[in-house]
Amino acid sequence: MGYLICGKCKSYYELQPGESPKDFVNECGCGGKVRYVENLDIVDPSWRPVYIKKKPTKKEVLKDKTRSLSSIPGDIKNRLNQFFQKHFGSLLYNIRNRDRVHRTPHGTPYGTQYGMGPDFVNSVMRELNFRNIRWVLVIPVAAAITVILAFTQGIFYLLTFILLVGVGYLFDDMVIGTKNAVITGAISFFLGSLFTGSFLLLILYTILGVINGAVCGWIGGYIKTRIRGR
Repeated sequence: MGYLICGKCKSYYELQPGESPKDFVNECGCGGKVRYVENLDIVDPSWRPVYIKKKPTKKEVLKDKTRSLSSIPGDIKNRLNQFFQKHFGSLLYNIRNRDRVHRTPHGTPYGTQYGMGPDFVNSVMRELNFRNIRWVLVIPVAAAITVILAFTQGIFYLLTFILLVGVGYLFDDMVIGTKNAVITGAISFFLGSLFTGSFLLLILYTILGVINGAVCGWIGGYIKTRIRGR
């Protein structure tokens, strides 16, 4: 089985059945480098046994990524909350009151200043299906996000949001772009959880993908609308 040794603090760890040197980090707790040897003949008997930390599994990495989404600093959370209240508040109002059209003193329906009047709500309702899905775009982007979720970590995780925003941006219709981003997010997060072995969290990760796709896709469409409106 062999041993992992650290020459800096003169310690070693005996590998257990089923364990491999690749399962462990390359750095000891003291900061020294860990290396593998087949036996302790070259090691001084005074060396002490220690526990070497294992590398996180793909499942643990994905859990950490998901947990990091809920650890956004308070000021950013407040800004996001204000953003969605400003741009989605009128949409929610219109959904609840779509059978009644309330007008401002100037005669325009509430919410239309953000493009979210009754027509927008109706367009959302019409797109609750699998039509207008641009699979030639969705499949490659979903594959790229799946690879990012399954095999990378850290700042690369931000690429998932950028790609989903890009999907929404590439469509002239904001609703259709958001729908394509939702499908992309759902597929990629579902496959990402499969590749990392998180079978018990498939539904949770898929829902998270849908939410990310909806938010990022809408942001992409909103950005394009603002750019075209200039």
